[in-house]
Amino acid sequence: MASDIFVLVEHHEGTVTDLTHELLGKARELAGAAGGEVVACVFGSGASGLVSGLAADRALYVDHPSLERFIPEAYVGALAELVSQRSPRLTLIGNTTVGMDVAGALSARAGLPLVAYCSALSIEGDNVVAMSQVFGGKLTAEVELAGGIASVIAGSFEPATGGSPQVEEVAAPASLGDVKTKFSNRVEPEGGDVDITEQGILISVGRGIGGAENIEIAQELADALGGVVSASRPITDSGWMPKTRQVGKSGSKVKPKLYIACGISGAPEHLEGMRDAELIIAINTDEGAPIFDVAHYGTTEDLFDVLPALTEQLQSAVGA
Repeated sequence: MASDIFVLVEHHEGTVTDLTHELLGKARELAGAAGGEVVACVFGSGASGLVSGLAADRALYVDHPSLERFIPEAYVGALAELVSQRSPRLTLIGNTTVGMDVAGALSARAGLPLVAYCSALSIEGDNVVAMSQVFGGKLTAEVELAGGIASVIAGSFEPATGGSPQVEEVAAPASLGDVKTKFSNRVEPEGGDVDITEQGILISVGRGIGGAENIEIAQELADALGGVVSASRPITDSGWMPKTRQVGKSGSKVKPKLYIACGISGAPEHLEGMRDAELIIAINTDEGAPIFDVAHYGTTEDLFDVLPALTEQLQSAVGA
């Protein structure tokens, strides 16, 4: 039985992502149990320097112009070729915007099972045992499979850094010469807004806020606390707040001293971005909302009652 553990290395602007180091840490544990090696799969164009420092035994590097920027079609083609040639026991991919584009397509292309939203992985006998969050994180399912693909939620494992893997340059598959998708340009958020990653207090709003006109009550509380209003993805997707205020997998990862989640259910994508806050307070009328699994304190009272009451108490204390 195949025993190597593959890890897809994500990188941006010359920097390997934190989640990749987490995957390498878990891969080391799994490879030890399977009797194999940790193999980092690195794709790019003139980016072989990314291999340095990866905590892997080997690195398979594929260099091609179509891999200079992330294009799902190109990444899937390159990774599918490696998986077909080398037959790893398990391929680990981050459950990110990149990983979601790659993992499902790789599963279909390679004919391998995929367990998404993984929060735990182990090898027990001949099987890989994975814990997967389903129904928006409200349930956790235990899955057993002989091998395949696992996409992992950020923050699930301890990172591993420091290493000097043996590098093997692998010829790019011929299909990369006929990639239909082309990278056009990258649009960065407009400057001038606050940096939510530097804030000590965040009042974050989700779908429960109802509409853009109601964000003012969160702003009033933020002003009283000396904090800043942030948001979950549905709010920024609706255009109610700028993307610079988005917390989560496709936004910013934050670690404030205080994080008050207002009307946020706690989807895995959002939890990835805020679960390391020192103090998390959740306000949500749904007592089964996943946000309560990470919150230190919480209430199921209506946020439209709680936020004004808190603001009034703070303002009264300051005026006293």
